[in-house]
Amino acid sequence: MSYPKYPYMGWTTQCRSVPVVFPAQHQDRHPGFEYIMTPRPISDNPAYSGSGRLTNKIALITGGDSGIGRAAAIAFAKEGADIAIVYLDEHQDAAETQQMINKLGRQCLTLAADLRHENNCYAVVEKTVQTFGKLDILVNNHGVQFHQPSILQISREQLLNTFHTNIISFFDMTKAALPHLRAGSSIINTTSDTAFSGMANMIDYTATKGAIVSFTRSLALSLADQGIRVNAVAPGPTWTPLIPSAFTAEEVTTFGTEVPLGRPGQPFELAPVYVLLASDDASYTSGQIYFANGGSVVT
Repeated sequence: MSYPKYPYMGWTTQCRSVPVVFPAQHQDRHPGFEYIMTPRPISDNPAYSGSGRLTNKIALITGGDSGIGRAAAIAFAKEGADIAIVYLDEHQDAAETQQMINKLGRQCLTLAADLRHENNCYAVVEKTVQTFGKLDILVNNHGVQFHQPSILQISREQLLNTFHTNIISFFDMTKAALPHLRAGSSIINTTSDTAFSGMANMIDYTATKGAIVSFTRSLALSLADQGIRVNAVAPGPTWTPLIPSAFTAEEVTTFGTEVPLGRPGQPFELAPVYVLLASDDASYTSGQIYFANGGSVVT
């Protein structure tokens, strides 16, 4: 499969020699806004039409307003699911995602909430069930990352923020959703390949991503007798709003070029992995970590 060329991205899967270069850019807020990124992340693959693999399923996707979450939401909708997306305060991004899903003929509920607070996790799950009548798929996808040159620069405030956002809220969302899930349901957590390789300037972030790996494996064992599958996706460098909000403007210009494929991923390239794990095609798959990381081999 080859992909069309986009501004600042003169690549196809057959041409690694063309460098990927983004314009220098930085956003002074976490998480970032997708609608002001240049170029915009690619969330939808027009060649992906869906085949009814999630017909009449209800999915709740955190961080679904943009990036990987938006791409997963679009692909789920193409497969026949209705979607609830949770986001912090990126209202314009969320509205765009809702419009995309509505154009596909599916419903999209948008829920603004700070998932660092346990009561908000329960509230968004209850609102989803009230709206759609059930819940089949939970995607814990939201997260933050902050770059610091040394552990000495990681403040207590940053440490607690990263852990509350990236892993404690995954516990809370799962606890809130579990009473509504049944045999055949799926939980998908977004971790990172940095959980395995590490990253010198994101110690707290990589620690939370490692925790998500262990959380996924242990939860899968815990829920196996209920027929609820739990898996995780481990992206490599992917062009999402996290990048301009965490990297310096100069670092953004060559972001993702270090992987074997020589370029960062686009969100739509990860979406089919989420579809697989959400669908009955993965009925014998639980406790697994799926890598989508540009060819990097991690163990």
